[in-house]
Amino acid sequence: MDMLAAGMQLRPIDWFFIIAYCLVAFGIGIYFSKRASQNMDEFFVAGRNLPWWLAGTSIVATTFAADTPLAVSGFVRSKGIYANWFWWSALMGGLLCVFFYARMWRRAGIITDMEFIELRYEGKAASSLRAFMSVYGGVLQNCIIMGWVMLAMAKILDVMLGWPKVTSITVLVVMALFYTVLSGFWGVVMTDLVQFIMAMAGSIALAVIVMVKMGGPAEMVRQVADAPGVDLKVFHMVPDFKTATHLAITTFVIQVTFQWWGGGQGGGYLAQRLFATRSERDSVLAALWFNFAHYVLRPWPWIIVGLASLVYFPQTQGVDPELGYPQMMARFLPTGLRGLMVASLLAAFMSTIDTQLNWGASYLINDLYKRFFVRSASARHYVNASRVAMLILIVLGALTAWKMDSISGAWIYLTVLTAGAGFVGLLRWYWWRVNPWSEISALLSSLILANANHLIAVLHRLGFVSTVAMDKVRWFHSEDLYSIRMAIIIIICTAIWVVVTYLTHPTSDAHLEAFYRRVRPAGWWRPVADRCPEVPRESAAWGWAGWLSGIVCIYTGLFGIGYLCLGHTLSGIGCLVVSLATGWFMGSRASAEPPRA
Repeated sequence: MDMLAAGMQLRPIDWFFIIAYCLVAFGIGIYFSKRASQNMDEFFVAGRNLPWWLAGTSIVATTFAADTPLAVSGFVRSKGIYANWFWWSALMGGLLCVFFYARMWRRAGIITDMEFIELRYEGKAASSLRAFMSVYGGVLQNCIIMGWVMLAMAKILDVMLGWPKVTSITVLVVMALFYTVLSGFWGVVMTDLVQFIMAMAGSIALAVIVMVKMGGPAEMVRQVADAPGVDLKVFHMVPDFKTATHLAITTFVIQVTFQWWGGGQGGGYLAQRLFATRSERDSVLAALWFNFAHYVLRPWPWIIVGLASLVYFPQTQGVDPELGYPQMMARFLPTGLRGLMVASLLAAFMSTIDTQLNWGASYLINDLYKRFFVRSASARHYVNASRVAMLILIVLGALTAWKMDSISGAWIYLTVLTAGAGFVGLLRWYWWRVNPWSEISALLSSLILANANHLIAVLHRLGFVSTVAMDKVRWFHSEDLYSIRMAIIIIICTAIWVVVTYLTHPTSDAHLEAFYRRVRPAGWWRPVADRCPEVPRESAAWGWAGWLSGIVCIYTGLFGIGYLCLGHTLSGIGCLVVSLATGWFMGSRASAEPPRA
């Protein structure tokens, strides 16, 4: 089907739903604009008054952008269901946040996780790290994320409307900027709730229509298996260790042993939601609800459509696998529902972009502008400065999207880029000896190693590296080998920052004691804890049972729904029974106060 022809199939009723959604989103932004203008606490953390279900849903909505169904279905089309372990493995890190970090984030009482740096450390090294990280996180990482989100929406609009990339990005920038600048964080989370419901309804509707058209789960599986060029491994939820390639097995092993550490403490926009909750209990339940909805409720509608697309749009060499999802939208959705689906994906896009802009501006204003340049201006001044920062960020994000071609490639690059600093981020809460130089050394070594191919390419152009050697470097930096590259970076960076930690001075006793009294961390804090006998000590070991039960609950829930979708009814029911049993224990651990050590 010609993409432009598909775009012309939008009828007035489709446009009605799209425009209606935009008006609702803008209306919410305008409604919350006065409240957002009060001060930075309202603009960035909603006055710290979010209930757990709203904060958790906001996190889920943020991670559900227009890029997600395209990338997930693209994984299925190019490699098979098991390729989604690229992000499924992050569940283990997400549950670390639930049981070991969420309460401490809430106790910290800060606006951004960059502010945590000077809460935990002191001196010029700490302030320099905070300044650098506010730009590194707020601009570099943020623009990469906004870039792939805009790229995904541009691909959808190309298929559905026939718009060129530049036109799509321009329209998206204007919409996102107008709404987000007005609304502040309250507007972000309230529209996230609406956007999540819309996005899930749209993706489920498409999956159901596709499944019905194909004759049900068993018939869909049969048709996919018989499609030209399809290998039966496309249905595997984990690699078949008997028939899979060594690279596929190695990638899977690294994903479940190394890759998930980086998200364990739950920084960035996730931490922002935890700061904004009403209580410590709300912060834990928000993180738990996010992990359950993120892994159990969301993936299978996209996976079903990705599998089915192999029948109608066979994967061929050189064809972008990420286009399969919007092509299925254009083929299967009737008039009216097609407009609702475009509106739902637009909602998913907005739910992520508004978060990235608000979160990125919080770094640039709270952790850079206010901390180092203008320290005593009015609350309104900082809110207005935040709006200017959003304008700068959206332009940089648009330029990034314009230069991007692959969503999954951007996912992989960011994963490798941040890999080396993941472990020190976990231990800075639980080991008193970690200092700012630990983080600086981990961050810099990770940056250098992740971009080694670019540095070597410069040497190649200068004649210091041969063409043969450069070809080997390019091969090693291919997307297929990312997991090996990431594991090497983690090992080298961990060795570097541990050595640096012991070669540099620890943070002063007075500063560590102030941090300990405020956050009450568990773990290896004995020298500090002995000087603070009045502070109740919590048992870190208590959380491991909740963490383990959560892993079983959510993975069996994920696989149970998957088996039902693929026609394996008994296996699906069995997995869901295990998920319910372990879920009860997981929830009871998350809701209860941790015992004293």
